[in-house]
Amino acid sequence: MDFYFGLLQIFGVHTLLGLSAYVVLLTGQVTMAQAGFYAIGAYSAGAATAMFGLHILPAVILAGLVTAGIACIVGFPALRVKGLMLVVATLAFGEMVRLFFFNLTWQVERGGEMVGPNGAEGFRAIRYFPENGWEVWHVTVFIWIVVAVIMAALWWMDHSRAGAVLRAVGHDETAAQSVGLNLTAVKVGAMTLGGFIAGVGGGIYAHTVTHIEHGVFGVLLATFAIAYPILGGLGSVFGTVIAVLFIQGFLIEGLRFVGDWRSLLFGALIVVAMNLRPHGLLGEHAPNLRRIFGREKTEREALNTKEAK
Repeated sequence: MDFYFGLLQIFGVHTLLGLSAYVVLLTGQVTMAQAGFYAIGAYSAGAATAMFGLHILPAVILAGLVTAGIACIVGFPALRVKGLMLVVATLAFGEMVRLFFFNLTWQVERGGEMVGPNGAEGFRAIRYFPENGWEVWHVTVFIWIVVAVIMAALWWMDHSRAGAVLRAVGHDETAAQSVGLNLTAVKVGAMTLGGFIAGVGGGIYAHTVTHIEHGVFGVLLATFAIAYPILGGLGSVFGTVIAVLFIQGFLIEGLRFVGDWRSLLFGALIVVAMNLRPHGLLGEHAPNLRRIFGREKTEREALNTKEAK
């Protein structure tokens, strides 16, 4: 039973990782920085509980806020470019973060042992859950409560003016700018929100595995992050969850018996899925700019007034 709870934990933290990329992709930007944000959240939350004794909830929130701040700072220069150059820039940022933690040595003494990041050896002894008597199912429920809260918030955002604005920028930047949207503010805001979600996910991940190291937060993790919302589709947050279950549940765990062939199957099945469903498993919808800004109603009223005269 613990094995299945462990799978649910993996699905949960990867759902948060995918949702962090989902927000940015809504604006039409493809970023490879999510693995770096995930690493920042993991090390920040791990330090908060293992080194300074914080409770898990404020530690995870703190990790999200720290990561959001860094994402905001990174967003301003990174989002001045787009397309391939943005991918390269954010990929470079992710590698910079990974190498920073590879060289980071910062430990304090707690309970007669040294705790904290130790360079290439990683960050061991992030034992908040076992030390406080959490059972594996407690951890699983906690993770999915966090996932449910973030999904509900993003679903609400999707059905509000904020979500429409993000989609408007992603659908047509020129049209969005013509109705007065500040493209830089919208893109940086999406990057900041994505950074917060990735930081929360990384913080929870660090406590589920108890030992993190720089090698985990590489290009493969960044690829997973953008694969989930692209495969699931940008029409709904639920597409990301379905994609996580498909990739992590079927490709990674279900096909474990085929060994290294999973990597080839992963690429092949993604290509097939994107050819059959180019807009993702749940599809994608574009916003109506006139409806968003009330222009449609205004023009109709003006037309009726003219006809009445």
